[in-house]
Amino acid sequence: MKPEGSIEPEIIIKRVRDKHGGGHHGGAWKIAYADFVTAMMAFFMLLWIIGATNDDQRKGIADYFTPTVIQMKNSGGSNGIMGGRSIQADEGSAPHVAVTGPRPVAASGGGTPVGANAISNDKHTDAGKRCAADERRFRMVERLIAARLAGDPTLQGLKGQVRLIRNDDGLRIDLVERADFAMFGAGTSVLGAEAALLVRSVAQAVAPTPNQLTVRGHTDSIGYARGGGSNWSLSTARADATRRALVDAGVPESRFRRIEGVADTDPYNPADRTDPRNRRISITVLNAGAN
Repeated sequence: MKPEGSIEPEIIIKRVRDKHGGGHHGGAWKIAYADFVTAMMAFFMLLWIIGATNDDQRKGIADYFTPTVIQMKNSGGSNGIMGGRSIQADEGSAPHVAVTGPRPVAASGGGTPVGANAISNDKHTDAGKRCAADERRFRMVERLIAARLAGDPTLQGLKGQVRLIRNDDGLRIDLVERADFAMFGAGTSVLGAEAALLVRSVAQAVAPTPNQLTVRGHTDSIGYARGGGSNWSLSTARADATRRALVDAGVPESRFRRIEGVADTDPYNPADRTDPRNRRISITVLNAGAN
């Protein structure tokens, strides 16, 4: 027996629960850390790509990831990257076609028949549709040419020899020579190996369009009289050789509207008519209205 008045000690039982997974944090930090590592890896890959590529290659990569809508019936295209300028040069930008569509015709004091207004609106609508379709096609051609030049190591050094120019006839593609690059053998209409690849790239870009084409040959002002010929006959022969190369690359014969040689009458550099850049081939994708 315990002595009277003694106090029994209070017994306290402490139960310790084992906490798993880092307490209240759980495993969420692992997911966040994995996302951070992935983002950093993507960032460093981006920095590496920027440092390892040139401007045109970066444009090609950007174009690859740009959403594209292609209308397969009569036209195809997307936003162009050239904007009517040379692939390399910054000068010579031509404005894009502005499509406004038909404008409503206000009825005059009872003297204009309703049928006449309807016909007028139909004409404006057709013209607007043609302009919009041509614009989409031209942008598609610009985009494809730029991508092919950027993606082919053989042609990357020739990107400065291709100029894309908008004019009243349509989209003109100039293939320009330089001191260390000749499209044809001296005094001949035989395409060089690199020039043939360049023409093939143009053909693959214009082949999907239904627009008609013209091909024009140019020479410099250095006299040519081999076999009784002249710069006129030489420029014409080179234009026709380009036409044959385009056909061999998949452009139908029926697409060609005019093949011509203009000798040295339309120089690239009027200040120096012996400039090798005056020797060039111009391939024009005509507006639908010019077909």
